[in-house]
Amino acid sequence: MMSHNERLYQKSLLSELKPGIFCSLPMLVTTAEGVHVLVTEADLVDYAGLWLQVNEQNTLFGIQLHVALAETPLNDRDITVTERADYIAKTSSSRTFPWRVMAITDNAGDLITNQMVCLLSTPLQLDDTAWIKPGKVAWDWWNALNVYGVDFKSGVNNETYKYYIDFASKYGIEYIILDEGWYTLGDLFAINPDIDMEAILAHGREKNVGIILWVIWKTLDNQLQPALDQFEKWGVKGIKVDFMQRDDQAVVNYYWKIAGEAAKRKLLVDFHGCYKPAGLRRAYPNVIAREGVRGLEHCKWSPLFIPGHNVTLPFIRMVRGPMDYTPGGMINAQKDNFRPIFNRPMTFGTRCHQLAMYAMFEIPLQMLADNPSNYLKEPECMEYLSNVPTVWDETRPPFAKVGEYVVVARRNHDDWYIGAMTIGPVTLSPVELIYP
Repeated sequence: MMSHNERLYQKSLLSELKPGIFCSLPMLVTTAEGVHVLVTEADLVDYAGLWLQVNEQNTLFGIQLHVALAETPLNDRDITVTERADYIAKTSSSRTFPWRVMAITDNAGDLITNQMVCLLSTPLQLDDTAWIKPGKVAWDWWNALNVYGVDFKSGVNNETYKYYIDFASKYGIEYIILDEGWYTLGDLFAINPDIDMEAILAHGREKNVGIILWVIWKTLDNQLQPALDQFEKWGVKGIKVDFMQRDDQAVVNYYWKIAGEAAKRKLLVDFHGCYKPAGLRRAYPNVIAREGVRGLEHCKWSPLFIPGHNVTLPFIRMVRGPMDYTPGGMINAQKDNFRPIFNRPMTFGTRCHQLAMYAMFEIPLQMLADNPSNYLKEPECMEYLSNVPTVWDETRPPFAKVGEYVVVARRNHDDWYIGAMTIGPVTLSPVELIYP
């Protein structure tokens, strides 16, 4: 349960699960009659997150991390709990508790449009949300800053980040991220000497491109007020908070604290290394993105990354809320040629498969994971990526079968986008996608 919640989904019969096996949520059950039951939770506030475990009677029951009484930091991000209490949560007043949710349907597509988690959660806590701007993000870490065909040495330096900003500006991409490397781990004020933050931010303002900063969660917690004040002073647009890896009461409360403190300074928040969404974004919509998904980063180190996973995600993880999968890889390979290469990653599948994710996967802060040099070689792809929205007014999923294929039509104002992904050839009957 010390976990990033980055799952490959396993198909099993409930009757074959052995006692002691446990799983994170959401979990999807399909009955013999074809009814889908998605099990999850909503309005997780000041409490521990829910997991499911199998007992001797082959029944699923809830388990949760107990309150941490003693901790030992191993490094800047990993905190080992050495002692836990015999209770799940400590509270000083009457209160409500998280909802236990079952979304039930005989149409798999209905899972994609299910809004129960949001509707059951704490209402909006902000008076002003006009400053919360969705958009796309040029990202440096996945592609290891491997820009080429330039007259400077690529890396964590001013020239490279200005190159990312220029690329983002050219294609109307709203943000870039400065991921790991901009500060010395453990101290958000020990800025990499190759970085002139003021100059990068000034170049971003000139080009109308916002800057989002990656931070380790514990370092941010240790330096919270002065760090966020500095980010606000710089004019940073958001923070990407990483490596929490737990969902006991204290860490769940951490999410709410960061959401509120960031909102005071008009900062977006993208949680990585995190537990599944459980309603926080309704209260604080500045929490615009969340990982908690086995996303494209796993192509950098894992050969077990297959398109079947991608056509399962919309029916399980995405039901909970937006997921920062970080699509957009332009170097693509089929099974026989795929290799996990950390510093020069490729993706399993096709470029069309990658492009379809931008209409398929719901995420208001959508990454472009590959490096600008690779995108510049793909003008057809960039014509699409520069125009595809990241928020939608209407969603219709006419064709859907868990783990096999999915088609989603999404409307932004008067424009419809259709994304389709499959693990193999599929013949579908014609259907009226666009309704008057």
